[in-house]
Amino acid sequence: MDNFTEIRSELRTILDKYYSVQFSLSKMDPAYLFKLRDISGNGLCILVKQDSSAFKQLKVGDVVDMQYNPTESSGPPKLLKTQITSKKCYGRFKGHSLVELSIIDN
Repeated sequence: MDNFTEIRSELRTILDKYYSVQFSLSKMDPAYLFKLRDISGNGLCILVKQDSSAFKQLKVGDVVDMQYNPTESSGPPKLLKTQITSKKCYGRFKGHSLVELSIIDN
């Protein structure tokens, strides 16, 4: 394992800085808050109920302004453009899907 190379699109270090993401899909929609997870093979993701309005509105390829909320006292939230890269069923939690994220704005 000494020659292990990270192949994820997002490094795990983002989870050292941020705990959750918050976003609104339109001015009429509520703000959604999700815990960031590192259970996807591609990096960052959120776990979303498949029958939720957030899941139904998020489309692969969408770019969403997401507020990344820091872990305890590690700084202010940061607004980053984030692309939805995939939506996959997650068998471990029935009725939920992993929505994979890719930060496209630093």
